[in-house]
Amino acid sequence: MFFCLSDRGTAAATLGIRRLFGTSAVAAEEPITPPVEVKHTQLLINGKFVDSASGKTFPTLDPRTGEVIAHVAEGEAEDINRAVIAARKAFDEGPWPKMSPYKRSMILYRFADLIEKHNDEIAALETWDNGKPYQQAVSVEIPMLARLIRYYAGWADKIHGLTAQADGAHHVQVLHEPYGVAGQIIPWNFPLLMFAWKVGPALACGNTIVLKTAEQTPLSALYVARLALEAGLPPGVLNVVSGFGPTAGASLATHMDVDKLAFTGSTDTGKIVLELAARSNLKPVTLELGGKSPFIVCEDADVDKAVEMAHFALFFNQGQCCCAGSRTFVHEKVYDEFLEKSKARALRRVVGDPFKKGVEQGPQIDEEQFNKIMHYIRSGLDSGATLEAGGDRFGTKGYYIQPTVFSDVKDDMLIAKDEIFGPVQSILKFKDLDEVVRRANATRYGLAAGIFTNNLDTANTLTRALRQGTIWINCFDVFDAAIPFGGFKMSGQGREKGIHSLRNYLQVKAVVTPLKNPAWL
Repeated sequence: MFFCLSDRGTAAATLGIRRLFGTSAVAAEEPITPPVEVKHTQLLINGKFVDSASGKTFPTLDPRTGEVIAHVAEGEAEDINRAVIAARKAFDEGPWPKMSPYKRSMILYRFADLIEKHNDEIAALETWDNGKPYQQAVSVEIPMLARLIRYYAGWADKIHGLTAQADGAHHVQVLHEPYGVAGQIIPWNFPLLMFAWKVGPALACGNTIVLKTAEQTPLSALYVARLALEAGLPPGVLNVVSGFGPTAGASLATHMDVDKLAFTGSTDTGKIVLELAARSNLKPVTLELGGKSPFIVCEDADVDKAVEMAHFALFFNQGQCCCAGSRTFVHEKVYDEFLEKSKARALRRVVGDPFKKGVEQGPQIDEEQFNKIMHYIRSGLDSGATLEAGGDRFGTKGYYIQPTVFSDVKDDMLIAKDEIFGPVQSILKFKDLDEVVRRANATRYGLAAGIFTNNLDTANTLTRALRQGTIWINCFDVFDAAIPFGGFKMSGQGREKGIHSLRNYLQVKAVVTPLKNPAWL
């Protein structure tokens, strides 16, 4: 997936600040009616859409307005247990793990074909529930969803073990076999891409799944899971439960019959998930967590291109991206020019209804996230950073925030340390490579980094010195299906995508057989 661009209550809330630091926007108007119908709001368990055991539902909201889109079944412990029982039976007694890998791959290919067939409808549902620009969803994210499923379909019949040499007369086989029941918890910022990152490799390896969606964005995964059934996925192989973290999520993490767990979300929640898994049956856990990624603009950089790339690295997806380039380090020789052009670019950014053509930035996901971002903006002002653009909500309805740029940011400010997960760019000044390496690494996170330079030696020096799981040079957010993704330090453990993701869902078994009178060893 190429998100990457080509090489090319404080004073902030006053009317005067709004006028000074406003942003480009479409005129205020009634929200566009989404071109999609909500078809699935129940839980998917054992191949059927069913109500929650309690009969409870919860509202999923349109972030453009805060109004209810639909009421969705609220899964809890009993529902997770029902789903795990279905997944266990599908693994122990069903056809999926016993099916030839080639046949499994054919089902996954049909699944990808159906995703492509319903591309526009799925994209509209994703935008409606999440707030991301429709053009982003329809032209990039949903096509990449299909691409990822096809990628893992291609792997299904290419997973194999090996034979190993023993010192004595023994035949040694090393087998790779599925774990069994995989529990998966996905976030709200990229609901369907995270669905693919987890469901794709787990199914290719022959596992069965219980997937919990984020409570903010339950609709698209239910829709797409129905397509998987239509493609021929046997009942119980993929179960989808909507619900909340402390109930459904915790029940999945602690369930004694779940063999493997994967989670994407915040670092703090990831620590809880890891602890719950350890305190239950010590199930292995893959974690893709938070980040505070440096974007380093070197003194030899083409400033115009660097400004555009840094803007994209931070503001893409409303800034709600775990690997967002949220610490923009700029060499002192080009800092002033970069700052002025970054401010101008933020002021040109078009904010508005994500279904409207030309809109670059939609609303934040919900009121909680909106308030969190506004808290950090106030913190930046209170700590002495200079507000260059934005700094306030946009409009009077929904969860829109102006693209915000801070200069004179210091490393000890909260806006430079914490994961804001919003459209807030912090621009910091540095003098030399040794300094920027030390400062870029001085964080609990290690998910990603961006480097903008025309000097190969500089690029090589930085790529080896930075403690990050992914480093983009003169680009950002390039997420091809084959590129592994994951973090150092408290940004997680394990890798998703590529061949490395298959290892998350395969056990290794050694089988040793004596050889009698072998002709060779």
